[in-house]
Amino acid sequence: MKSQWWAMILVLNLILSGCIGETIPDLDGDGIEDSEDYDRDGDGWSNDLEINCTTNPDDSSDIPLDLDEDNICDLLDEDADGDGWSNDLELECQSSAYNSSVNPMDFDNDGICNYLDDDIDGDKLPNNWESERNFDPLDPEDAMICQGRSEYCLRSYDDFTFPETHNAYSAAEDGVVLGVNHYTGLQAQWDGGIRAFMLDTHHVNDEDNDAEDVRFCHGSPGQFPHPCLYSEINAFEWLSLLNTLMNSTNEGCSTVCGDVVTLLIENYVPADHLEYLFNETGMYDRIYIHQLGDNWPDIGDLILMGKDLVVFWEQTGNQSYPWLHDFGEFGWTTNYAEDNPEDMECTVHRGDGSQPVWHLNNWLKSMFGVADPYRSEEVNDYDFLLNRSIECWEIMDNRPTFVAVDYWEDGEVTNVTITLNKMENWDDIIPPHP
Repeated sequence: MKSQWWAMILVLNLILSGCIGETIPDLDGDGIEDSEDYDRDGDGWSNDLEINCTTNPDDSSDIPLDLDEDNICDLLDEDADGDGWSNDLELECQSSAYNSSVNPMDFDNDGICNYLDDDIDGDKLPNNWESERNFDPLDPEDAMICQGRSEYCLRSYDDFTFPETHNAYSAAEDGVVLGVNHYTGLQAQWDGGIRAFMLDTHHVNDEDNDAEDVRFCHGSPGQFPHPCLYSEINAFEWLSLLNTLMNSTNEGCSTVCGDVVTLLIENYVPADHLEYLFNETGMYDRIYIHQLGDNWPDIGDLILMGKDLVVFWEQTGNQSYPWLHDFGEFGWTTNYAEDNPEDMECTVHRGDGSQPVWHLNNWLKSMFGVADPYRSEEVNDYDFLLNRSIECWEIMDNRPTFVAVDYWEDGEVTNVTITLNKMENWDDIIPPHP
């Protein structure tokens, strides 16, 4: 009996001393009670993460699969093999999401696999577009550049904005003394980016009026003195130079390069004399003939067809000369030669306002009724001209096809059109100044 008491006293002392009590659960033996241990089985994966990864947080031999060892289990890892391509994208690209040595092919390194890339070689021309036109969609060097950029080859003629010079030939540099509209002639205008030109065709005088006597002169017929007396420019030499400049676009170009050019002619000679002029200068074969009501072709297709010249004239259409498009039937213009900048409007002045091709005329006249060299910089100013162009684009719900100016050297008409052509819609964010 005495020994039993001693045993009970010993047990009681052990209990009171803490040597005997309830066992605290600690699965991994790290001294942290399981209820407080974020990784109960000590396998390096948190309990919650193992549950999310569908493994057992109480079994150190059951750990999540982690192919790329980035501590994100494969089940939750958007890029299981760690090759930089998401699992979903690899499946779409018909690659393997669980093999880092098998990656989607991406020829142009744009992050879009070839299988999904509309432009595999990254030359800004869609694969189908290239294939249909005998370009190699897998060769960035086998491409095309239109109006300075490949993507402009895809633009329709009426969805592009061309800088235009009013009375382009009437330049002080070329000896014009009265009715001057520009300081510099065709070469400088071309080098500066002008690709549309307004011209006036006359005979050299009332007696010399054969086809070979066609000239560019500034003025109206019947006036005194005759317009060609003070502003005669040899039309054959001028157009021949333009033909040479257009041909030079492709010289030294590693791809196919070209520019579509437009002429608007205020004409005072017979149509057959114009045809003679264009034949003699090598320009006739370049002319594109448009059918009223048809969609305008893409710029790239015009260049590939060798029809990179569009000609309008300010006369009624002539079925015998369908290449001379009546500008009032195929397009329209705003008013021109206003007295002040605030008089400039966006409304239809001449022509068919339902047509998509139109001229935004942007020049002032002086007190003498001719181009004003003193205020040209004001209306050709980058901000003024850009804002006016965008305003008219919004009002007419159609981008201006041409922005026409006098004294193109003053201001920044070509930079304005560069900015406009980077925009898809009038309400786009305006790109930075070129």
